[in-house]
Amino acid sequence: MASQKVGKGLSVSSKEEASGEFVVIKSVEDVLELLEKGADNKLVIVEDCGTTTLGPILSKISGVICTTGSEGSHLAIVSREFEIPALMSVRFNIEDYESLHGKKGKIVSIDDENGEIYVNE
Repeated sequence: MASQKVGKGLSVSSKEEASGEFVVIKSVEDVLELLEKGADNKLVIVEDCGTTTLGPILSKISGVICTTGSEGSHLAIVSREFEIPALMSVRFNIEDYESLHGKKGKIVSIDDENGEIYVNE
């Protein structure tokens, strides 16, 4: 299956790759809904979401994509502790990243500092 690069960011994880279904998280209600439906194999996309918000699903998800933050952000630190691949300060090269919701793809660490996001076509 072909994939298209849709973004890049700062890789803050020791894991090199994670695959799954993209889920955009905007609120605590979104997290609770995902917890109810099942968070396994999900790549969550958040803007400025703290660890407290994602806490209930962190042990279940495949990866974290955050449009803000750095390697010292609490979300980045906790993602490393849970051994969850995470990209911070992500910049998408598509018009609306929310259009990724429900699609399958992956995040890949390409070196110690950089990662990329791909969606399956």
